[in-house]
Amino acid sequence: MSQPIILASKSNIRAQLLTNAGVPFEVMTAPVDEELIRQSLEAEETKPRDIADSLAEAKAQRVSAKLPGTLVLGCDQVLDFEGKVFSKPRDLADAREQLKLLRNKRHTLLSAAVIYENGKPVWRHVGIVRLLMRDFSDEFLEEYLERNWNNIQHTVGCYMLEEEGVRLFTRVDGDYFTVLGMPLLEILAYLTLRGDLKR
Repeated sequence: MSQPIILASKSNIRAQLLTNAGVPFEVMTAPVDEELIRQSLEAEETKPRDIADSLAEAKAQRVSAKLPGTLVLGCDQVLDFEGKVFSKPRDLADAREQLKLLRNKRHTLLSAAVIYENGKPVWRHVGIVRLLMRDFSDEFLEEYLERNWNNIQHTVGCYMLEEEGVRLFTRVDGDYFTVLGMPLLEILAYLTLRGDLKR
């Protein structure tokens, strides 16, 4: 790449994914009130997929406005459970309630990525993964929360599939990177097609 892409996200896992893939990048977090945007869109009965896309775009747009001539990548992920969007848990009790609702049922993770250049969107994608949680016991749930709260309190769905959260599931249909919050393969394909990454 002639210059690093700008990742408009403070997510450690997204940064790690780009690092592992050998993509030069810099981080510049976007001062975006995600909760306010999400609530506004939900009030308008916006579909979960479009909420994820709008949140990713808001981040990319904000940073791109400050950095003309650079590629800016905004990402966001939402959890869609029966048409309802789950946010990160407010506290331990909220995490417990969310996991009880998801137990033994299917939900969908929507990981959106939007790339801006010179203040305009040039590419976007929303990755979709469908997951089925197992019928875990209340005892397991309490022990899981006690062991993992520090790591999962900032995650949508209260789990990290790359850690003990994988034990909550019986089936995952979709791309692993999308579960982690970034449709990485599609991003790499676009950057390669543009010529920013070598073919």
